[in-house]
Amino acid sequence: MSAPTLGSVLLASTDPQRLSAWYREAFATQVDIDGFLQFGGVALLIDMRDDIGLQAVEPGRMILNFHVDDAQAAAAHLTRLGVTWLAPFEAREDGWFAAFTDPD
Repeated sequence: MSAPTLGSVLLASTDPQRLSAWYREAFATQVDIDGFLQFGGVALLIDMRDDIGLQAVEPGRMILNFHVDDAQAAAAHLTRLGVTWLAPFEAREDGWFAAFTDPD
């Protein structure tokens, strides 16, 4: 049996329209006909849930890794959007790295 393909990730939100709009602005992506944000071979679905809080208690528990063409420009754009940096934007041995929180 071969390993399955990861096709999508679901993020739960109390305000999925707001969070989806934020991801579209942050990463210049669009919502497809089925409501998924497309990021290369993995889609992101932001769905309504009423059994969660307004913000994640442990924001580092779920990390989405985005590969971008220009890490410095992406970090500057995210800073302008007001993200909170959990790990500072820095050059590491294997490339640029940072971790931030989204509005949820």
